[in-house]
Amino acid sequence: MTTNTRAHKTVDTESDAQRRREFTHAILNDLRALERMLKEGLFEKGVRRIGAEQEMFLIDQAWAPAPGAIEMLKRLNDDHFTTELGMFQLEANCDPQPFSGAGLSSMEKQLDELMDKARAAAAEIGMQPVLMGILPTMRKSDLGLDNMVPSPRYLALSKVMHELRDGKFEISIKGLDELIIEHDSVMVEACNSSFQVHFQVDADEFARLYNVAQLLAGPMMALSANSPLFLGRRLWAETRIALFRQAVDTRSHTSHLRESEARVSFGTRWVKQSITEIFQEDITRFRTLVGTDLDEDPMAVLDRGEIPQLKALRLHNGTIYRWNRPCFGVAGGKAHLRIENRVMPAGPSVVDEVANGAFWFGLMAELAARGLEVDKRMEFDIAGANFYTAAREGLGATFSWLGGKDVAAVHLILDKLLPVAEAGLRRQKVNAGDVKRYLGVIEQRVKTTRTGARWQLSSWNALKDKGTPGERANALVAATVKRQLTRRPGHEWERARLDEAAASHHNYLKVDQYMTTDLFTVHEDDPVEMVTILMDWERLRHIPVEDKDHRLRGLVSYRALLRLLASGGSTKDTPVSKVMRRDVTTVTPETDTLEALKLMQRYRVGCLPVVHNDRLVGVVSTEDFLPIAHKLIEQKLGLLPVREPELKSFVDAGSLLGPSQEDDL
Repeated sequence: MTTNTRAHKTVDTESDAQRRREFTHAILNDLRALERMLKEGLFEKGVRRIGAEQEMFLIDQAWAPAPGAIEMLKRLNDDHFTTELGMFQLEANCDPQPFSGAGLSSMEKQLDELMDKARAAAAEIGMQPVLMGILPTMRKSDLGLDNMVPSPRYLALSKVMHELRDGKFEISIKGLDELIIEHDSVMVEACNSSFQVHFQVDADEFARLYNVAQLLAGPMMALSANSPLFLGRRLWAETRIALFRQAVDTRSHTSHLRESEARVSFGTRWVKQSITEIFQEDITRFRTLVGTDLDEDPMAVLDRGEIPQLKALRLHNGTIYRWNRPCFGVAGGKAHLRIENRVMPAGPSVVDEVANGAFWFGLMAELAARGLEVDKRMEFDIAGANFYTAAREGLGATFSWLGGKDVAAVHLILDKLLPVAEAGLRRQKVNAGDVKRYLGVIEQRVKTTRTGARWQLSSWNALKDKGTPGERANALVAATVKRQLTRRPGHEWERARLDEAAASHHNYLKVDQYMTTDLFTVHEDDPVEMVTILMDWERLRHIPVEDKDHRLRGLVSYRALLRLLASGGSTKDTPVSKVMRRDVTTVTPETDTLEALKLMQRYRVGCLPVVHNDRLVGVVSTEDFLPIAHKLIEQKLGLLPVREPELKSFVDAGSLLGPSQEDDL
């Protein structure tokens, strides 16, 4: 049996290697065809079109990710919609618009219509869409392979990434808080949602305009930041940038002396002559991750006087995640080139997104007309540094700009870039009312510094003493959904309120939505005196005991201390190991709330340590259930909606408001 299995794996490996070689050959053929097309001038010229891709999350009645993408596509039955990596994601593609006249307002109108259509379909299955860069209610348990869209391409990508990373996807991001996690799949990538815009350019201006797009990446990042939270941690203004980069990084962590580039990248240098430079670098730097059956000989197609699709090159390009991506396309039998801006996150509202796009389109058009040659006025690494500084700090960033001068992001945008963007939009004869409206949104947002990231953080911090991290995350998502329905720009939004998420009767399904994660712990060899001090200073009734690797070893209760003192024991000389209980009932972050309640009642304990992968990650106690009990009582009295079976289950679990026997710990 072992021999057969090994032989089967060998055949699979050889087959995969053969397909990869064939695919690489196809990519190189496509690149040669592209070079020939450039030489023969086969690209559309003198046309400016714009386009957009809208990514969104699907959420359930508890404001948490809802794996409904496949069912949504069936109900929508609209080619504008497609899947993303996660079952809780969806993408809507806008029709290309002329960059003139009512092109921008037509884009906004279609985005609103697509979102309304998505809302209607989602409502039929108890879901709704929301536009956010990272969903605050996302949990690590949502990122299993069972929530990945079962597409052959995604499955192949996941398999290859898993092999390259040895099954370990390590994420480390430091902001106001710090996040260090390890995951076992590429699904971390599915935490990100963006608003991508496309700008059509002529072949002979591609290099210069791509460099301009790189220059503008920093300011665009600063003004559009909308992803400051991930797994309850306050990280970067646009955490999506760091998270995406690390989620699909295929580099080895053992070869620190070797210089290499991540698949998610700002780039390494300015483009000098043509789009082929980017494709050449990507082919040489990054091995193919996925292959497919190809049925096109691009040179033969060109010989027939037709335009090839360059399928292999485009597919490989789709696995290289540059923040400004070069794009080849064919429409109406004509080839064209585009620059895709992937910098901006989804949200906070559709009008915000279109305003971001309008600002960028205007800048690109005007700087193209002015003939700006960025590569002669700035070092490439400075442009990259500006981008990552903006991702960390948002509108609080300071940039090194053209001429070597340092300038604050707010002043750069208001004093220098807004007038240039306006000139570009007017040059393209965009409707005057649209110019005023969209650039007005940018101006007011930057003047008030109220980006989506700022709104989320101010709401989160304002709710700190009013709810658990889970409740605050629910409130942020619920408030975002409601405010997006008003179609007002985000800088006009009032802060999220805790009661905005209370309408859902599923708010407390999982332990990780209300567990305490800011823990005070001791070790077994610590003196009991340390326990008494912690309990006194922090007003705690239970102290977990862990080892240096954060593995739970036991629990010390307040009454265990009373027994020690009553027997004449010394808190100074007695180690914690003498008074702690080793046989401790625990739960995981994914444990259902009612199950946790039943465990407390069954074992008559007042505290449950929360353990994940043998590590202590949180604690839930009777005090944590008091707000839940209060809300359920309000629901029973008719102040809030509730289903009778849910209330009955809560009551059957046993009241936690009465006396407990935590001294048994």
